Amino acid sequence: MPNIYFTAIPEANSLLDNDAYALLVGLAIYQQIPTEKAFAGPYVLKDRLGGTLDAATVASMNPEELDAVFREVPAIHRFPSNMAKRVQAVSQYLVDNYNGDASAVWADAKTADELLKNLMAVPGFGEYKARLTIGVLATHYGVKPRGFTKYLPDWPSIVDIKRPEDLAELKVRKKAWKASKA
Repeated sequence: MPNIYFTAIPEANSLLDNDAYALLVGLAIYQQIPTEKAFAGPYVLKDRLGGTLDAATVASMNPEELDAVFREVPAIHRFPSNMAKRVQAVSQYLVDNYNGDASAVWADAKTADELLKNLMAVPGFGEYKARLTIGVLATHYGVKPRGFTKYLPDWPSIVDIKRPEDLAELKVRKKAWKASKA
């Protein structure tokens, strides 16, 4: 039974629960689209790639072919070409630095500072996305290196989604939070 409920698709949630690479792909494309679309992306990508989703496969794909996969209707992202490039860059980074193993990005991090540094080295991951990832890793994967709490998001985020109904509640809280910052 999954403990991630970022989408309404149980199989997509299960993939995020059980596949560190799928989680990083979802996080990589999580911008300028709804949460559920971003995190369904790895599941859709896996399906379109014939049931295989791994960093080495995506890294070695012809960029035009990967772009076509992202553009297939319905597109995986609002900006499919940009996100195809980003996912391929993340994949190549994982192959080059972690032998394709996404979980290795956090597996040996002894401190939160080290984990933040590792995550910010991933293409497309700035401090915001790295902190979001730390929150997801702590909440859903049990990854809690020393000092991790100082990097937990202090804004309404996917870290707060612990039940299927939390996704709708998060949207309301985010809207109110953004209005209070305006």
